[in-house]
Amino acid sequence: MKLATVRIDGGTSAAVEVDGALALLPFADVGEWLRAGSPDVSRPDGGARLPLEEADFAPLVTAPGKIVCVGLNYREHILEMGRELPLHPTLFAKFSDALIGANDAIVLPPGSEAVDWEAELAVVIGSRVSRATEGEAAAAIAGFTVANDISARDFQRRTTEWLQGKTFDATTPLGPFLLTADESGSAPGLEISCTVDGVTKQKADTADLVFGPVELVRYISAVTTLNPGDVILTGTPGGVGDGLNPKEFLSDGSVVTTSIAGIGECRNACILG
Repeated sequence: MKLATVRIDGGTSAAVEVDGALALLPFADVGEWLRAGSPDVSRPDGGARLPLEEADFAPLVTAPGKIVCVGLNYREHILEMGRELPLHPTLFAKFSDALIGANDAIVLPPGSEAVDWEAELAVVIGSRVSRATEGEAAAAIAGFTVANDISARDFQRRTTEWLQGKTFDATTPLGPFLLTADESGSAPGLEISCTVDGVTKQKADTADLVFGPVELVRYISAVTTLNPGDVILTGTPGGVGDGLNPKEFLSDGSVVTTSIAGIGECRNACILG
């Protein structure tokens, strides 16, 4: 099952994909649906339907309580950055003001000259979980979506803490769809890619993750309770602009397309902030 959050009538609505269209649901976004216990919406009765081509996608979860991000989690990316494989996940946070919809503009951070792309598989939490066992962690995963952890590398490197380079407003696409775990499994191997102005920059398989979705939920839930609608960005594969020689970064007018097989794609033009 695929769910989305769309803008409609001055607000937002959760929706489920049915026969090539989106059936609107009585929830403000996918996060509200999750907090309601993820009721079965696979066969919605009546209600408005929206053609997919007319959908104005909002961030999949409009205001998650937590956005936990993982750095250095693809073997290939770790090696290109000249680092050793980590013993534990590298965690940092992002705030909900950073989120944009699947086709919204990325607002380039003012003052940054090193804005980079980072295609990511995002895990969406479906049930409250704390200090999870492996089985509990798997059961807490509602599904997966597409994200891009757009990063201001020059701000990121101002200190040893990464937050300031990672959570500029209106920089992080999240969506368009939640692919539920009953269809994808709790640790899917999916092709992930990122193109910039039509040129492929990243292409990998999520099976290359050092710490997979279940292990991340187990680890993070030992630190902080995860709740329905919380989001985990699992890290990016090799091919980021900062790892190229010479380095490449985004500029006004750049178009970033982030795709994950079976889930969907985000296509975001960059504009000046």
